[in-house]
Amino acid sequence: MTDLRKIIIDDKEIEVDPAMTLIQACEEAGVEVPRFCYHERLSIAGNCRMCLVEVVGGPPKPAASCAMQVRDLRPGPEGQPPVVKTNSPMVKKAREGVMEFLLINHPLDCPICDQGGECDLQDQAMAYGVDFSRYREPKRASEELNLGPLVSTAMTRCISCTRCVRFTTEVAGIWQMGQTGRGEDSEITSYLNETLDSNLQGNIIDLCPVGALTSKPYAFTARPWELTKTETIDVMDALGSNIRVDTKGREVMRILPRNHDGVNEEWISDKTRFIWDGLRRQRLDTPYVRENGKLRKASWPEALSAAASAMKGRKVAGLVGDLAPVERRLH
Repeated sequence: MTDLRKIIIDDKEIEVDPAMTLIQACEEAGVEVPRFCYHERLSIAGNCRMCLVEVVGGPPKPAASCAMQVRDLRPGPEGQPPVVKTNSPMVKKAREGVMEFLLINHPLDCPICDQGGECDLQDQAMAYGVDFSRYREPKRASEELNLGPLVSTAMTRCISCTRCVRFTTEVAGIWQMGQTGRGEDSEITSYLNETLDSNLQGNIIDLCPVGALTSKPYAFTARPWELTKTETIDVMDALGSNIRVDTKGREVMRILPRNHDGVNEEWISDKTRFIWDGLRRQRLDTPYVRENGKLRKASWPEALSAAASAMKGRKVAGLVGDLAPVERRLH
């Protein structure tokens, strides 16, 4: 077992694994550290600079807590545990500066953005930003990407956190997205204008901390505060992914993953994510019967009569599970 190291975070002393990063140690201590690019299941990029903290006795500038490990901290002059501050004046000023830079090119279109109400940029701008902007120059605009029929893009909103790039390469296993250009011309794009061909591509919708990547089928249908959230289990495949079904009235609006380290981590397949389309559009509203080898529209009594005739004289069995949340129990 790895020897634990003592560390003091905001006057709270804890013992953590020295291989932990400072942002993980802060989570262990119950201290919230804002972040955009950091994600515990992806590689560390360290490019948003929102997770800056002050390391007492270290360099006279804030450090990115996602990229520094506990073992890199030096003890005090008399061997005292290293001290990290997440709410000092230095950290507050640094976060305000970072947030001001992130909002330089971000459009002020929150009222029409599908990410509104569950946007990390909105939340952290309120909590850690300032209420004014010194930027008076024209904002940069970017061309939209065509990633396919599932993921909608508004790349002018992108803050280049690269979560989508890291997910597609490290988890989905496709090499179709990347960051090109430098400085003002830097942008996230798909190589050769390719569309994504992974069955996991919908997860970048959840990963995007702003409204740059949103769901095309779900677009402009509901706001998160209008939805009733129900935790359940996916039955679209044998994995049994942990999911959350969001409904508005009697309509299923969307399906999102829930975290379960032993099953689906926090990813779901596109089949699971977008299967609500079949429920929402009620494809079985109009029954069909087969006649002379072809399907034709029929009334419900005619369809049920045809089904009864087809099953006449045959043994019919049904398998219904009492724990399956999307099945209707028969009595």
